[in-house]
Amino acid sequence: MAQHGPINNGVRLSSFDNDPQRVVTVNASDGVSGEQVEIKYTNCKVIGNGSFGVVFQARQLGVAKHLEDIAIKKVLQDKRFKNRELQIMRLVKHPNVVDLRAFFYSSGDKKDEVYLNLVLEYVPETVYRTSRHYVKLKQPIPNLQIKLYMYQLLRSLAYIHSNLLLNPSTGVLKLCDFGSAKILVPGEPNVSYICSRYYRAPELIFGATNYSTNIDIWSTGCVMAELMLGQPLFPGESGIDQLVEIIKVFRPRTSTEMLDLVARLLEYTPTSRLSAIEAMCHPLFGELRQEGTSMPSGREMPVLFNFTQEELSIRPDLNSTLVPSWREAELRSRGIDINNFTPIPLEQLRITLD
Repeated sequence: MAQHGPINNGVRLSSFDNDPQRVVTVNASDGVSGEQVEIKYTNCKVIGNGSFGVVFQARQLGVAKHLEDIAIKKVLQDKRFKNRELQIMRLVKHPNVVDLRAFFYSSGDKKDEVYLNLVLEYVPETVYRTSRHYVKLKQPIPNLQIKLYMYQLLRSLAYIHSNLLLNPSTGVLKLCDFGSAKILVPGEPNVSYICSRYYRAPELIFGATNYSTNIDIWSTGCVMAELMLGQPLFPGESGIDQLVEIIKVFRPRTSTEMLDLVARLLEYTPTSRLSAIEAMCHPLFGELRQEGTSMPSGREMPVLFNFTQEELSIRPDLNSTLVPSWREAELRSRGIDINNFTPIPLEQLRITLD
């Protein structure tokens, strides 16, 4: 039995969890098919932890994926229940959602102590650290960069209604950490004490248990405002009416379109907020839809408009705005014709858990 060290957020770290020299071989289940696969990894080190577990960075070894960095999220598993995060991650597949490569279980020191290990795509940076980088430089994040991050965040939410990861060289943003995620069932009460304090919607603050995915839209507005301000919009115990005062200190460079979108995401009444797909069609993102737009660094923009039939079925009436004309040929090459599009019934798009 491996020797175990300190406990990190309920996760007991083994002697080799932080051993960069050791090569670990595990029998895992493929993240999609569930088929058994062998995974070898080394250079394991702790890179983050939260209330639900510890995350490691490791170097995966093998023929097909030689020397590829991976992330491994280790959480204590209650054997009485299925792990909801694992169930959800096996169901979702999207360019802006972190990819579940595989999963495996490991035992701990105590009898019947079991850990679930999620083997994830490794994304090297976080939106938060990128924001802090600009704050330290005393520079604003370029407007185009804010548009790029927000568009991808909204696209991921439109798909799956959030810690955010990004690749700083490509500008690709991905949703990660579904530890608090759940499938909302109409009429079924939910827990009101969720979501980090700075991003919690008013209905959660007041203890609502019959909320909808609109709580994510509020959080998105808070993230966007934070990128613009360089600091949280509603820190500590600040009230909703603080928005008026904070708007006054937005830098003069801030466009009216940016302020308009933030305001429409931060509507006090949940049903008055834009949906994610509606927000993606906001005029603010017109620059992203222009052919030839490049990142502030001069690099090529990441792929933003490779929509699937499922995504285009969310609000077919918005597709003409959502898809730039210069991207229609790519969609047609995959058998999707915007001008003669037959949407998938929304009932077929909804997922359920066992």
